[in-house]
This record gives sequence, C-alpha cells and structure tokens, in this order.
Amino acid sequence: MAERSYTEPTPVQAAVLAEAAAGRDLLVSAQTGSGKTVAYGLSIATNLLGDADRLEKGAKPLALIVAPTRELALQVQQEFAWLYQYTGARIVSCVGGMDPRREQRELSYGAHIVVGTPGRLCDHLRRGNLDVSELKAIVLDEADEMLDLGFREDLESILKTTPDSRRTLLFSATLPRGIVALAKQYQKDAFRIEVAGNEGGHADIEYRAIRVVAHEIEHAVVNVLRYFESPGAIVFCNTREAVRHLQASLLERGFSVVALSGELTQNERTHALQALRDGRARVCVATDVAARGIDLPHVGAVIHAELPNDPETLQHRSGRTGRAGRKGVSVLLVPPARRRRAELLLAQAGIDAAWGAAPQAEEIRKLDQQRMLQDEIFTAESTEDDLTLARALLAERSPEDIAAALARLYRSRLPSPEDILDPGQDRYRSRDDRRERRDVRNGNSPAVTEARKKKPGFRHSLAGGSVWFRLSVGRQKNAEARWLLPMICRRGSIDKHDIGAIRIYPTHTEFEISGQAAEQFSVNLNRPDKEENIRIEALPAGPQGEAPAEAPADQAASDGKTSGGKPYEGKKDRKPDHRPPHRPDHKPRQDGKPHHERRHKHHGEASGGNPPHKPASDQKRRHEHHAADARRPRRDHANPFAKPAFGKKPKKNKFRR
Repeated sequence: MAERSYTEPTPVQAAVLAEAAAGRDLLVSAQTGSGKTVAYGLSIATNLLGDADRLEKGAKPLALIVAPTRELALQVQQEFAWLYQYTGARIVSCVGGMDPRREQRELSYGAHIVVGTPGRLCDHLRRGNLDVSELKAIVLDEADEMLDLGFREDLESILKTTPDSRRTLLFSATLPRGIVALAKQYQKDAFRIEVAGNEGGHADIEYRAIRVVAHEIEHAVVNVLRYFESPGAIVFCNTREAVRHLQASLLERGFSVVALSGELTQNERTHALQALRDGRARVCVATDVAARGIDLPHVGAVIHAELPNDPETLQHRSGRTGRAGRKGVSVLLVPPARRRRAELLLAQAGIDAAWGAAPQAEEIRKLDQQRMLQDEIFTAESTEDDLTLARALLAERSPEDIAAALARLYRSRLPSPEDILDPGQDRYRSRDDRRERRDVRNGNSPAVTEARKKKPGFRHSLAGGSVWFRLSVGRQKNAEARWLLPMICRRGSIDKHDIGAIRIYPTHTEFEISGQAAEQFSVNLNRPDKEENIRIEALPAGPQGEAPAEAPADQAASDGKTSGGKPYEGKKDRKPDHRPPHRPDHKPRQDGKPHHERRHKHHGEASGGNPPHKPASDQKRRHEHHAADARRPRRDHANPFAKPAFGKKPKKNKFRR
C-alpha cells in the first residue's frame, strides 16, 4: 500500500476494515470511484491468509470475484495483482471473449483467486473446470448492474454451488429491491454499510449542461474536447452505430480516438483500453459498457453526446472522471427537444449543473494562445545543440518569421474548432422581446411589412456592405425563408444576423450576406454537405431577379381566339387544367342524327364529317365486331338460366332458390 502512495484509507475502505465488520457478510453501498476494489481486497485478506504472510501453493480457489463486464473483471485482476503481489497469490481471470481452453489450463494449474463474469464462470462450473468446494469468500461487484443485465439466474446458480460456510460480500452503487432480496436469501446476518456521496454526486466532478442544436452535436463534441484539452476524455453514446459514426468523425478531424462497444472482440476492447492507459489515444468513444467500474488514468472530462436513460447511468458515466481525489468535468449536450428530459435526470440524481452555450471557436483560439505560452517547450532547459540551431535561424530569418512559423507548427497539431449556434439565446430575453423577434423572423411586424413594400424580400440592413448569392431552388420547389435561413447558416457556418434580404423567385432564390462574413461563407461552401443538390453561387454583379415568362404573340393570339380568353396564368384557388387544348378545326355535329346511329357510321374527312378519333385499324375492328354481334344468337330473356350458343356462362342468381 505504501508503494502505491496510500497514506490513509477512503471512507468505504475504513468502513469495511472496522471491528464491527470483521468476519461478517457485508452489504456495501458506495459511489463509483470510491475505492471499492481495494476495500473488498483488504476485507477478504484475513479469510485467505489468516495469520500467515504468504499463501501456500494454489490448488482449489479460495476466493471468487464476480463482475458484470469483461473490462471490470480484468481491471479487478490487475488491482489484485499488485495488492497481493507479496503473498504469492495466483489470480486467474475467466471472462467472455477469451479462449476458454487457456482458462481451463490456468485453473488446472491451481489458483487462489478467480475473477470472472457470470456467464463464463457458470460455463466452467458446468464443465467441472472450476471447483469451489474450498471457497472461503465470494464477492459480487456492481451487483445492481449484474441484475440489470439479466444475470440473476447465473448469480443464483453460482451462489448455490458454493459452500454454506463461505463469506459473502455484496458491493453495489445503489441498493434496489432486487439487491436487498438477494442479500436476504444468500447472506447471513449481513453488516450494512452505506457511504453516501457529497452534493448528490461525486464532490470532485463539475457538471455542465450545454445547449446545442441537434445537427451540431458532433461540432459541440469537437469544441468541448478542444476547450478542456484533457489528457484523457470519454464520450458516451447510446448505440453502437453512434459510436462508429462519432469515432470516424473525430478521427477525420485529427483526434487520437478509440472506440469501446459490445460489438468489438475482447482483444480489440483490451487494446483500446491499453491505448488509453499508455497515452497513445486521448479520446474514447464508448457505449455504457465503459460506464461501470472502469478506471482510466488522467480522464479529466466525460461528455454525454447522447443523454443517458436514467440517473444511475448518468452518475456511473460521470464517475469515470474525478477519481481518487482528482478533479473532473461532466458535460451533457442537450438539444432543445431534450431539455426537459435533461432537467429531470439532473433533478433525480441530485445534481446542480451549470447551463450555458457550447464553447465558441474564438474562445478556443484564445485558450490555445495561453497554452502555447505555457507549453513545456518554452519551460524546458535548452541544450547547446538547441542554441546553435537558434543562432542559425536568427541569422537567416527575422524573429517575427520564426515566431510565426512556431505558431503555425503548434496550431497544425491541433484539430480546428467549429463555429456553433446557440439555440437558447432567446430563452433569456423578455417575453415581449421574444415576440417581437419572432414576428420579425416570420415577417409579421409592421416595420418589416413596410420595408418589404419598398424592397421585396428585405429582412434587415447589413452594416459594412454585402454580397449577393444565388440558391438553385425557388418557389416552384416550395422554397420558404423559414427553412432556407437555417440551411444557409449551416452550409456557410454563419449567424443568422449576417443574412440580409432573401428574395424567392419561381426558379431560384437570391440572398444577401454581410461583407464581413462573405469570404468565410464562400470558403465553407466547399465543404461536403448532405444537401449538395442545392447549389449556392456568388453573384458579383449584385441581385439579378427574374423576368416573368411571356408567351409568344402569335401563340397568345391563337389561344385567345380558340379558347375565348387569355391563356392560363395560374390561380391559387385551383390547379391548372392539364387537358389537351381543343383542335382548331373542330366543328360541332350538324347532322342531327341520334347518337346510337352516328356511333356506327364511319365518318371520313371526304364526307365533311369529323376526323376519326381512333386509327383506321381500330375502327375496322369495331365495325367487324358489330357485324358479328348482329349474327350472334340472342339469349332467351324469359329463362335467365338458358345457356347461349357460345360465350360465357351466365352467373347464377344467388337470390333465386
């Protein structure tokens, strides 16, 4: 313990080592990161060692540690390795995803302590590879999580096979009904220990809730990581697909990032955790599989890219930072539609979070400047080779050029921050101010109405000049300012106050960008976007408008003559008539014959009648059909069931008995 700089025990460690808890079954509730692993490792030492200093050669296991996840089980094995290194204890792990034959060989060689997950331990028990007949202590770590994951039957199967004389220690962050019932059934006169956390959560964790638009979650993650610049950070998502997507996005932006989810093999998960411990990776994007018990060094920030499902998961996620007396920050990214849910989670967890906007790019650049001046490259002692190179550089370049090159080199190692809009900036304004701003945005205020009479599409005046751009969609494709405005802001990464007039024409739209933001707007348009089918191009000559389409004079005269009015111009109350126009040579029938007589007569153009409406072949077949019909024997209508000479059989009258 002294080699690991343990000067005094944590509250949970002191509680399990008290005289009242000596030799008894324990039911312990303590917050995450409170040192529970070392606590039960010290507590069962008396059962394993007794009065001896070292253990005899291993044969059958003396202690069994059950953990909910593979990562936690392997972490417990590492903690016990240094805790029992001078006792000669042999510790074997049995977890899913690893080779079971290798574990079988390790168990056959003998072991003092076995650490594993419920499923793999039950498998070894059924196969006879694990003999627990001499077990002296069993520990259920994170018992509430094991019940939530559906391991109750496996836990009961393990507990039933162990001797009745064993000592049972049950450690959990919370004590729900299922845990209490399990303790009553399998523990004897258990000593209950509750170590409550301070301030409704971990006292060393600062909680922040950041308002962010739903489609800018990735940009907010980038800015939060750049703002805190922690040696280690964990970003939590709810699904494996979200983990894959966010990891790829962060890798593209230049972060050293690894993923941790249930779809990875055990070797991949182990390598990811080792990369974080070695410092080869700085960011871990994970599902809740990493929320329980995993201790990663130097994790200074936890980011909830997606809100957790319950307050317990929120505390366990946040508990990956602020461990062993170190400070940490837990950041929740909250879209407007999830604000009420976030407030409820924080209230149920007893956490008072500071609400605010996402860090902006300008803030991050100022922090980069301060960090650069405090970088160890300036504080380290210079060698003779460094001074020789510095003199050679000064002889060739000016101090300003060398300093600028050093600044560019420093910035090239850092991912670029993103410009983010604050969706909640109107929340803190007065009700009248918000109503007025909403009316201006929707075009209902009197001032905007008067301005639009003078200048169609006017929104507000722009100081410092403006540049006009054109969109490839117009009124014919249902273009409206209420969805064009946020799309323009997102495509160009600008604020809505940098946009002036928006003029929507039938086939395209023209809009005005302030001169200060126009250059950056043009640069940002080259980035890939999901709406690349909507083209945006600059108009150097200013607004161009669109002339109304006019029909040719001869066509308009012809339409007016034949249809009795102007050509169709479109009405709002009904759709246009897409039927073909009347033929110019159309003449009404003047023969006065009945319709049934005219129908069978072959009208030809030579006789002055109407031109045939069907091809000649169709009319020939029609007349042949009528000729055949005249020769067909008629049905006897007096007998409805009489069968005709040929043709289909008549349907039977279902009402006739």
